[in-house]
Amino acid sequence: MEKKYPLPPFSEETAKQKIQMAEDAWNSQDPQKVSMAYTIDSEWRNRSQFVNGREEIRSFLSEKWKKEKNYKLKKEYWSHTDNRIAVRFEYEYQNEAGDWFRAYGNENWEFNENGLMQKRYASINDLPILESERKL
Repeated sequence: MEKKYPLPPFSEETAKQKIQMAEDAWNSQDPQKVSMAYTIDSEWRNRSQFVNGREEIRSFLSEKWKKEKNYKLKKEYWSHTDNRIAVRFEYEYQNEAGDWFRAYGNENWEFNENGLMQKRYASINDLPILESERKL
């Protein structure tokens, strides 16, 4: 059985470790690497899109990073319970036309006993920014 440490139940310290691992993986922009943190049948809501399972996750992320150039993400701890973590995040990217954006949002994560994320619910808003306004 696959395991992705740290495992639940989470302490604040291990929840923050899990968040940093997710941030590092997403900043790699490697759909295969990122997808391995999720259960085979993981359920996502990303904005208004629903994504189910690792294969759809890989496809979704591949398309995302084709469109979102110079992607850089920062996640922050919000709260946790035994097998759930809530994060606040922001990321910056450049679209295909060269315009810059900063996306803000919140994610609610639920993990199985092996430390794989089985549910991810993301609410995200984009803000157009000038290149000179970049923070990340």
